[in-house]
Amino acid sequence: MFSYVSPEQRVPPDHPLRAIRRLVDEALHEMSREFDRLYAAVGRPSVPPERLLRAQLLQVFYSIRSERLLMEQLDYNILFRWFVGLEMDEPVWAPTVFTKNRDRLLTQEVAVSFFKRIAQRAEPYMSDEHFTVDGTLIEAWASQKSFQPKDGPPDGDGRNFHGQARKNDTHASKTDPDAKLYRRSNHGEARLAYLGHLLIENRNGLIVEAMATTANGHAERDAAKRMLGKPRTKRPPALRRTVGADKGYDTRDFVADTRALGVTPHVTQNLTRRGGSAIDGRTTRHEGYATSQHARPRIEPAFGWLKTIAWLRKIKLRGLPNVDWLVVFASAAFNLRRLVTLTAAPA
Repeated sequence: MFSYVSPEQRVPPDHPLRAIRRLVDEALHEMSREFDRLYAAVGRPSVPPERLLRAQLLQVFYSIRSERLLMEQLDYNILFRWFVGLEMDEPVWAPTVFTKNRDRLLTQEVAVSFFKRIAQRAEPYMSDEHFTVDGTLIEAWASQKSFQPKDGPPDGDGRNFHGQARKNDTHASKTDPDAKLYRRSNHGEARLAYLGHLLIENRNGLIVEAMATTANGHAERDAAKRMLGKPRTKRPPALRRTVGADKGYDTRDFVADTRALGVTPHVTQNLTRRGGSAIDGRTTRHEGYATSQHARPRIEPAFGWLKTIAWLRKIKLRGLPNVDWLVVFASAAFNLRRLVTLTAAPA
């Protein structure tokens, strides 16, 4: 007796992954020339980049904590096999093979290219004029014990550092040198961390730009100016662009630089700041300022999804290029999930 099982028949017609796979396949088809350059002409055949990227999307969507568990799921989960493109009798990869191929093939350029193609498909649901920017702390995969002096002997085993003056100028992590000791508030705990930055549009909360940087006091404002300086769409906006932000962005340099980019800064006033707020009544008196402040919390669901579902609260990759790759890639996954919801909603 023989039984023929087709994964296509076992996946429900209304499953969200069906709509996501259609969008992903369109983006991957456009990236085929980029993938052709990644293949080696000699040696053993590698894992196809298209399958690597689809498997990585599953790991983000379903909060799979490790590559070993992902390979275990691919071995017996028909839904996962169908999404990645594996046949029912096709063997899965060893976790180490998958990890090494992922690190070699899925680079920052691939993540940015994939993110842009997903953002292009979301343009009908995006605003061209009104945005919100913010940053969040991403805890690095490095312990406090690894934070040792750059020059000179180590401070013991690193466990007892009470009473020691440890700064990024004199100390660095031995396991992740790009991670910096940082805290978001004066009363918060200093941790080895990176900063993740998002620029969203205010209509549906879709991510327009994403990036990761090292953690320092100016990184959020510098990243915001870099993201705002990139062109959004090919057509010029009908109105002057605005950007909402919290009071951490209320500095005279940021407000002046943002206006020089042709963007009106709708920044929350920091009235306790020495010298007063950089935003005056010429901006706050307009109705659009209040609208931007009302829409500004829409960026929090994006951060919440990335840090909870996509496991970015404490990232398991080391080095700024790898962290930036995962932040951009996870942002594309967020847009995919959000885009499926928007397209399924009634007009």
